[in-house]
Order: sequence, then structure tokens, then C-alpha cells
Amino acid sequence: MRCINRFGRKLSVILAALIVAVNLAGCGSKEFSFVYDRNRNNTSFSVASHTQGKTLDTFACDLCVTVGDVFAGTDVNMSATAAGLFDISSGKVIYAKNVHQQLNPASLTKILTALCALKYGNPDDVLTATENVYINESGAVKLGLAAGDTMTMEQALHVLLLKSANDVAVMIAEHVGGSVEGFAELMNDTANSLGATKSHFVNPHGLTDPNHYTTAYDLYLICNEAMKYDKITEIIHTSSYTSVYHDANGNDKFIDVANSNAYIKGEIPSPENVTVIGGKTGTTSAAGSCLIVYVKNNSGDPYISIILQSGDKTTMYTEMTDLLSEIS
Repeated sequence: MRCINRFGRKLSVILAALIVAVNLAGCGSKEFSFVYDRNRNNTSFSVASHTQGKTLDTFACDLCVTVGDVFAGTDVNMSATAAGLFDISSGKVIYAKNVHQQLNPASLTKILTALCALKYGNPDDVLTATENVYINESGAVKLGLAAGDTMTMEQALHVLLLKSANDVAVMIAEHVGGSVEGFAELMNDTANSLGATKSHFVNPHGLTDPNHYTTAYDLYLICNEAMKYDKITEIIHTSSYTSVYHDANGNDKFIDVANSNAYIKGEIPSPENVTVIGGKTGTTSAAGSCLIVYVKNNSGDPYISIILQSGDKTTMYTEMTDLLSEIS
């Protein structure tokens, strides 16, 4: 009886598998979507019908993936705590150091802020500052917003990504999410959907908080998605920006900001075979000096390169240039 029951169980499993295969293969154009969700116990997988050649792609089929450090074939002397270089077209991880270590991202956070702003808002939206835009943290970069000031989302995104203004980040968050806390939920939901599951965000600007952290790999995933928005790539490639917004009484106030990225400003040359499209800088005492850049080689192939927790800006840019020199 024990042998018969065991055989019956095996037969049931085989029949169930065949039914699933037939259902997946037999209905022509039906699409299957498995959005990543850290709360579900389903892994990335592929199901194929050998008779009809249909395949359900894995979640990470078009992503760079690594579970550890990648140094082979490179000549990089990296002092920063974490760094990575990702070939978007081929899915190859060219270099990886501590890319899954949770660290403070500082203003690299604002890449996700911009992504959520365009995912849930529009460039023509008109934003109004509340009293919550007053930020008193020492050294925090600000535009100098006052309660009642208004500007468009497009203007706000330029100031966010070029000047890295923390008060503008708050204004964006309150407009899109209803509150900073509500926007943080959107940030975490968006990061989770991209597979950035070792991150947690509590604010839109990256000012230090023990519950605000990410990894170099998660930032690659977030930046990879953000670069699909033409508005973001357009802004980060801009060297300077001027515009006019208004105070509560309708009076003109002026925006005159420059890109904080030394490659875009022309202060530091990139390797000969690399064009830096743009990126985001970030610096706090907790995060050190941080930089993420989106670049292309001479053939137009895109790459994302990240450095977290470098000792200072000079070292950060030197090591970023060394990292980008690994691009063929």
C-alpha cells in the first residue's frame, strides 16, 4: 500500500505539471506578468512549451545580477566602501564591491524622488510650498523656498537634480504623496517593484536618518528605471538652468542653478571612450561622498556606475574615472 500511495502521489504531481504546461502553451496570445513583490514567496522562474516555443521570462532576465564582489578582469583600486559598474545592454556586472551592503545614500535618494514624481505626477503640475519646506539642518542645500511659493514640477525637478535642493524635494513629496510620509510609501513601493528590496526610504531628500538606507545594487535598479524617462536624462545632462517662479503674492522669484556633477560642468574629464550623460551627487557626514552616473560608450551602449561612501570628493571622482575606464 505504501508503494501504491507513493506512486499515486508522483502521478498526481506529473499530471498537475502537464496541466499547467498545457494551459500556458495553449491559448495563443495570453500574457503572464509576475511583478516582483517581497511579500510573496514566489521566485524568478521560466516556463516554456517545447511544442510552441513560448517562454515566461524571469523577472531579472534583462537586468545585471550579482550575489557578491566582481573584480576579475579589472584594474580598479577602490577605497570607497561600495561601488559598481553595470553594462545595461549586455546585463554584465563589470565591477562590484560590497554592492549589497546597506548604506546611507545621501542625495542619491533624489533619483528615486524624480522617478516617483514623474510616475505619479506630471511636468506641468503646479506645486505650492508649505511651511514644511523650512529645513534647518546645518549644511543642507536649499533653494530658499517660502510657504506659498509656486512652481511647476518641471522647474522643481531641475532644481532637485541640479542643485540638489532639499526644500524642493519636500515640496515635490507633499504634492505627489500628500505628505512626506505618504510619498515615502510611494518610494518604497516603487523600489520594491523594481527588486530593490534591501532599501528603505523615509524622506525624499536623503538627509540622514537611521531608517533611510539603500545599496549600490538597489541604486542601479532604481537608476536603470529612472533613465527610461526622457525628462530625467534631459535634466541631468543640463549644465545650468534659469527660470522664474512666484511667491504667494505672485511676485517673481528667480532660479539660477548649476549642475553639481563635475563631469557635466567640465571640471573633470571622462575617459576618452565614455560620454557622461549625467547623474547625481550626494554628500553628508554619514554617507561620505557619493556619486551615480549614467554614461554611454562610443557605440552608444549605456552603463550605470555608482560609488558610495568615498572619503572625499577628489578621491571619489578619481576612482569613478578609473571605474569608467573599464568600459570598452
